[in-house]
Amino acid sequence: MGKKVAKVGVEKESGYLYFVDKQGDVSRSEMSRGGRKKGKKKKEKVAKVGVDKEPGYLYYVDKDGDISRAKMARGRK
Repeated sequence: MGKKVAKVGVEKESGYLYFVDKQGDVSRSEMSRGGRKKGKKKKEKVAKVGVDKEPGYLYYVDKDGDISRAKMARGRK
């Protein structure tokens, strides 16, 4: 389960993948679908937030359009 880090309220459109980029902002990229040409997809910034990322956490855009984080599961046996 994740913890909210920043309230953004991004309206998500279908056909796009929303993510938190290296600068801590919300960006989106067009999703790949079967039959389309492969190649580099354009990234476009949706919202400038500037979240400071801590190592050991996964940052993502949740269903409310806000930035959340979850502890990474590493080294389980």
